[in-house]
Amino acid sequence: MAVAHRVGVVAALVLVFLLDGSKARIHKLILKNETRFFVHLNTFGFYANGTLDVNLHSLRIPQQLVNYSAHPVGFSLSRARVSGVLSYTAEETETCPLTLTKVTNNEPLILFLIDINDLSVNVRVLGDQDNILTGKPKTKEKGQRSSRESPAETPAKPAEQAQGDDKSPDETAKSSDKTAKSSDKTADEAKVETNAEAVDQTKEAKTPEKMTTEFQLASTKQLTLALEKVNDTYAFNFHLLLGLLAEGLYNLNFYYCQNMVPGINRPYSFTLEMTEKNPGGFLSAAEIPLSRLYIGMAGVFFVAAMVWVYTLMKHRYSVFKIHWLMAALAFTKSTSLVFHSINYHFINTEGHPIEGWAVMYYITHLLKGALLFITLALIGTGWAFVKYILSDKEKKIFMIVIPLQCLANVAYIIIESTEEGSSEYPLWKEILFLVDLICCGAILFPVVWSIRHLQEASSTDGKAAMNLEKLKLFRHYYVMIVCYIYFTRIIAILLKVTMPFQWQWCYEFLVEVSTLIFFVLTGYKFRPASNNPYLQLPQDEEDEEMDEIVTESGALEGISKVKKTSNGRERQKEATL
Repeated sequence: MAVAHRVGVVAALVLVFLLDGSKARIHKLILKNETRFFVHLNTFGFYANGTLDVNLHSLRIPQQLVNYSAHPVGFSLSRARVSGVLSYTAEETETCPLTLTKVTNNEPLILFLIDINDLSVNVRVLGDQDNILTGKPKTKEKGQRSSRESPAETPAKPAEQAQGDDKSPDETAKSSDKTAKSSDKTADEAKVETNAEAVDQTKEAKTPEKMTTEFQLASTKQLTLALEKVNDTYAFNFHLLLGLLAEGLYNLNFYYCQNMVPGINRPYSFTLEMTEKNPGGFLSAAEIPLSRLYIGMAGVFFVAAMVWVYTLMKHRYSVFKIHWLMAALAFTKSTSLVFHSINYHFINTEGHPIEGWAVMYYITHLLKGALLFITLALIGTGWAFVKYILSDKEKKIFMIVIPLQCLANVAYIIIESTEEGSSEYPLWKEILFLVDLICCGAILFPVVWSIRHLQEASSTDGKAAMNLEKLKLFRHYYVMIVCYIYFTRIIAILLKVTMPFQWQWCYEFLVEVSTLIFFVLTGYKFRPASNNPYLQLPQDEEDEEMDEIVTESGALEGISKVKKTSNGRERQKEATL
């Protein structure tokens, strides 16, 4: 068991060091030969004056059978409904969301439709908008904006010449002088304008960001951005500033609707850089309080661990090895929360975590998860409290739980270190959910077996009072584990999707508080035997005559005590490690 645990830890640590950074708010996603028609890029909670910068590089899509009116290609930025995480783009899977022309409840929705034939990005604005979009508008072709002179100006010259023929010679000479001077001024002005246009074009070429334009989406419902073509790839970018009325939880998705057609599965590739920011930093609205929450809970767990160590030192002659394992779990949990808080602090200030702090968080998180399930399983088997050996089926539980827990931690690290839009992200998320569910179910089996063992022992070995009290204890423990798993895996998640977006950090708060309560109750129920009415009961005279049980001190593990009964027979109680 120890060897398997070490192997899992080493494998996870190697994976941590091989990972290229971890989850950040400055995103860079590279997709090659992707065939999904829908790619969820990210979910982020914006406050007022939050900004979103999207820069699409090197989009490469096949041009065969592309009908941009029926099967568009592009992005959608939609606000989640009220409190949940559902968006309009997830409503109908049979219809391409980029073809929407209206929304319900006037929720803001922005569609960016890419047309590589026209080298344009058509922006369709739906719902109530309070945002400002900044981008490079598409300009007309040079042939369309040339020739400032209108055709009507050309035939006017003969008429003027005809009027000049009726004038006297002196008037004609004066008019000719005026015409020459005016022609000279016109030529000079033309030269100045030409030079000014050349200077402006040079400045625009040197500073292309000045060519961008701000669009008030409250009044603009349709606009066109420029799509640049470099070799066989396409690129464009935009900047979005969210207003007070538009704050909320937003989903950014990419669609290649042609692949929704049965029998068509054409690959595409692109590189996307994306930066999301709130006025207070790079964290989403629901994540801003997490750094303070984690450091606060770390302090609470550390105090609880110190209280537990003080209790163990006070009753050190009644302490078993598993009590120190419980102390190690509490300290590891506190340390993990400290590094988690530091990790979020740097994400908020820098837009990405510092690699060293992120690695330390992953290591402590992995150790905490392994210690948690090992401790719960050992307590569930009744090790040191009821018996000192593990049966074969209990050993098999450990051989299953420990590798699965290592796999769950590896899946968690991969999820935290990859972008949501990558193809492996959904796979590892499903693996984490499934493996975590299996581990939570597996640790219940030892508790059930211990309850069954105590039920049988209470009716056969003559120590019904003690066994019934221990049976009551393990039944309570079983209920505690079930409630903890049910609350942290189901109820807390349901609360998360029903809360307003800025209060979704309460999900993490509820999970940490429920974990603290579970730790405290477990420590109280299984505190050292000299101070635990469940594990050391006052015995009457008949019980004392029959047997005397050695459970007073963990230091006496493995010692057997013999005492004669009233009938002159010897009974032996062996306590074996």
